[in-house]
Amino acid sequence: MLPEIKAWARALKRDVLALYLAARDPRTPWAARIAALLVAGYALSPIDLIPDFIPVIGLLDDLLLVPAGIWLVLRLVPPDLMQSYRAEAELLAHRPRSLAAAAVVIALWIVAIALAAAWLDL
Repeated sequence: MLPEIKAWARALKRDVLALYLAARDPRTPWAARIAALLVAGYALSPIDLIPDFIPVIGLLDDLLLVPAGIWLVLRLVPPDLMQSYRAEAELLAHRPRSLAAAAVVIALWIVAIALAAAWLDL
């Protein structure tokens, strides 16, 4: 059962990225673009409708709203376009990650926090 859940989670992650790609593509119908943008934004946002620290209900909104939103967008996007978005999302998910770039971003955040603290006289 655990491998099935992992496969479902990978497919869900791929579909959220595919929805983001669909929202940015002018070939996608406007209604689908707006719905895809809303679903991808909600799925990738750290802010939830119901906070995750609320027992059961906090996680339940993610388990129901994101798949329901994906289902809606899948109905609005033409199947051939969705297939190409999924293929592109699969390629993007497997591209190499740069630890050097992550270190640069972290260093920039540290410098920004230090400058803000110095400016505020902390």
